[in-house]
Amino acid sequence: MKKLVLSLIILFFVTPNVVSQEIKWMSMNEALKAQKVKPKKIFLDAYTTWCGPCKLLDKNTFSNEDVIKYINKNYYPVKFNAEGTEEISYRGMTFKNPNYDPNRRGRNSQHDFARAMKITGYPSLVFFDEKGNLIGPIPGYRTPHQLELFLKMFVGEDYKDINSPEAFKAYSETFKNEFAVSN
Repeated sequence: MKKLVLSLIILFFVTPNVVSQEIKWMSMNEALKAQKVKPKKIFLDAYTTWCGPCKLLDKNTFSNEDVIKYINKNYYPVKFNAEGTEEISYRGMTFKNPNYDPNRRGRNSQHDFARAMKITGYPSLVFFDEKGNLIGPIPGYRTPHQLELFLKMFVGEDYKDINSPEAFKAYSETFKNEFAVSN
């Protein structure tokens, strides 16, 4: 018994402490409330339960340690089911999903907030400024490196100088990735 306890103690101190970090997701209402206390941009992941690329985004991109650290440090991260039932208070209006059918499998009715953000596909990554103003959605799956470009472009406010496809191309061609490729 003493050997077992001693082995466990040695294992505990010798084994590197592996603490799996996660993105600290919150609701949109929580993020808007947090912005009033400490202004920070909002990063919203608009997903659906049936969306394959949404699940890949969770598995491959939102599990990347650099992505996790950067989002948690620089944004209020919001996980939003774009076909769900969450009630959102935004800009003096209440957004719901009145046509949601709990008995329906697969696709459901689009949430009014998703419609207001002009989301046309899933996943969509939506950015808001420090005052909760919508900057815009970025549709589609992104790898950690692809997402890094957008995360840093919005935090650094470089997006304000990008006013054409050519300007975005020039920005993306000179962008230097720093996030690790894998976990």
